[in-house]
Amino acid sequence: MVLLLPLTTVLIATGVFLRLSEFERDEAVIHLIALAGCDATQSLGVGPFYEGQAGYHKRNDPDGDGVACGSASVPQSTAPPVHNSPEPQQRSLGTAKFVRP
Repeated sequence: MVLLLPLTTVLIATGVFLRLSEFERDEAVIHLIALAGCDATQSLGVGPFYEGQAGYHKRNDPDGDGVACGSASVPQSTAPPVHNSPEPQQRSLGTAKFVRP
């Protein structure tokens, strides 16, 4: 009985989210699936997601252009980036900035 407690909690939380969500039921389900990441949504064949719509999560939009899970279809160049400036490289994740000396 105790082993079913986590499953029961997840089912109750999902039901509450579906009832209180601002999205329609099918959009709310996609929004929940998108929480798992872009791989989960691409395996279902849905996406990309635009800011303000169901399925958009800021953590799935690394370049901050307002399109989540959309950069996977764009081929990336294999050449390494060229840095001509003497300033240290900066990388950001969300609002945090990381500086490499």
